[in-house]
Amino acid sequence: MMIRPIFAAALVASTALPALADDIARQDTPAITVNGEGSVTAPPDLAQIDAGVASDAKTAREAAEANNTAMARVLQALKTAGIADKDVQTSRLSLQPQYAQNRPGQPAVTGYRASNRVTIKLHDVAKVANVIDTVVAAGANDVGNVFFSVAEPSKLLDQAREKAVADARRKAEIYAKAAGVTLGQPLNVAEDGALTPVFRAKTFAAPMAAGAPTPVAQGEETLSVTVSVTWAIKAAQ
Repeated sequence: MMIRPIFAAALVASTALPALADDIARQDTPAITVNGEGSVTAPPDLAQIDAGVASDAKTAREAAEANNTAMARVLQALKTAGIADKDVQTSRLSLQPQYAQNRPGQPAVTGYRASNRVTIKLHDVAKVANVIDTVVAAGANDVGNVFFSVAEPSKLLDQAREKAVADARRKAEIYAKAAGVTLGQPLNVAEDGALTPVFRAKTFAAPMAAGAPTPVAQGEETLSVTVSVTWAIKAAQ
């Protein structure tokens, strides 16, 4: 009854031997490991804006009602501007007491602040300035960050990967020449780090003066990739 388990264990061991032998051979192969970097720049084609309304009042109910009314005007203005409902999402909703400052003892509640903020997604970055002006004109007094990004970075990242491997080969050839050896085939390629591009943002601390358009600079996004490549080396001919 013990023959089958022993045979199975022997079979597993025998099938694992070629892979183990390959790993040992690879470890014994003279090699050089270098890092390569590649990056691609592109204009952003997607933007996000944080905008909303903060309302102060003596009571919580008054603050909430005033905020609801003001935020309804902002949402209607976005709809009139052609922003789809699916591209507007509530990001913050709060109602908090406000306290008297610099008073000894137990701080007294002086009123309440209601806040409602939404994130607006724009598929046309040229509309960023107009949308900011639209929400401010509708009553938004809490306009925050503007984030620019690339909607589909995969193809750009693939270009960066090609550049990163080419950079690794360039460096490896320099080291091989300096060491008096010849560069062989790549034995291993590993991608390092997170690949999601970091999006730059611009903050609008306060609405612009009436009649003055909001200045917005979209710039460019840089997507970078770093790879580690191990190359086989052999004595120069």
